[in-house]
Amino acid sequence: MSAFAVGEKVLLIDNKERRYLITLTEGGEFHSHTGLIPHAEIVGRPEGSVFRSSRGSRFTAFRPRLSDFVLKMPRGAQVIYPKDLGPLLLLADIRPGVRVLESGVGSGALSMAMLRAGADVVGYELREEFASRAQANVRGFLGDDAAARYRVELRNCYDGIDTSDLDRVVLDLPEPWQVVKHAERALRPGGILVAYTPTIVQAVHLRETLDGSRFVLPETIEVLHRSWHIEGQSVRPDHRMVAHTGFLTAARLLAE
Repeated sequence: MSAFAVGEKVLLIDNKERRYLITLTEGGEFHSHTGLIPHAEIVGRPEGSVFRSSRGSRFTAFRPRLSDFVLKMPRGAQVIYPKDLGPLLLLADIRPGVRVLESGVGSGALSMAMLRAGADVVGYELREEFASRAQANVRGFLGDDAAARYRVELRNCYDGIDTSDLDRVVLDLPEPWQVVKHAERALRPGGILVAYTPTIVQAVHLRETLDGSRFVLPETIEVLHRSWHIEGQSVRPDHRMVAHTGFLTAARLLAE
């Protein structure tokens, strides 16, 4: 796959590194304050091509990475950021064929990361608009094959988990400790529970609940992302960094 085609998503990056996500259509145009670019000029050109808008501004076109799409995709709920998605996949040991129950699917960012790693995912979501948006984002970015391994049910995980013999339970909920007892019954021995919590108070409450359960080897981490400015002899950390977003807590289930 080299040349861009109608129906594809394209990431346009201007000379100030501002990013614009578009979907190529017949007769479509990309508009910004620096002019327009007809989609027809992009179709048939390879990744990494440079285009000039009607006002002479420079744009470079690439296919979006998952991290690009997560930050630009249609969403309602706050997404789990790329800096947390990678570590979460490792904490949960997401790989082809694992059966995952995800609760709190939001806009589908975490769902997409797990599906692309090869997992089969069932999501529990309370809000119908979030469920629909997550499924549309999965199909729009990953295609029909991934969508076939993804099902979202409108239900409350606090009330229980119907599926059994799961490999993983992954939570993005305000009170994940309410799911611990359900996860004990739904997971296979050795299965992994992972929860994303915005505040340390939530993480502490979850850890206290895990201490009274069959889950062992608990760990809680926070991921900080600091980029560096490197330009000639000027080498220093960037003045701004992506610091706190949330905490990741993981634990494994003992056999009865």
